[in-house]
Amino acid sequence: MLTIYTYSACSTCRAALLWLRGRGLAFTERPIRETPPTPAELARMLAAYEGELRRLCNTSGRDYRELRLGEKLESLGPAGVLALLAANGNLIKRPFLLGPQVALVGFDADLWSRRLAA
Repeated sequence: MLTIYTYSACSTCRAALLWLRGRGLAFTERPIRETPPTPAELARMLAAYEGELRRLCNTSGRDYRELRLGEKLESLGPAGVLALLAANGNLIKRPFLLGPQVALVGFDADLWSRRLAA
């Protein structure tokens, strides 16, 4: 089954949920702010994006900017960044989708179609 982490005020998250429902795909929705992905889930997503830490981050978010995380990513390293993300769901790019053979952040209907059809 798919697990999707969303934020209710996020229009991209709402579009992703509509897309999943429109295709009859079963999923569990979790609020990303209240229950962020676990460190293991974040590590799995990081591996799917070949270690690109920035891909997992909500770089346009206020928390990201206030923490000046863009300047610190390299020095924090993967373990440090994943710990920050696991502690603060606002820092994570959304929607954040995990399934048995899929790991995707952000919503791109074409990409999701290709990846979820496999």
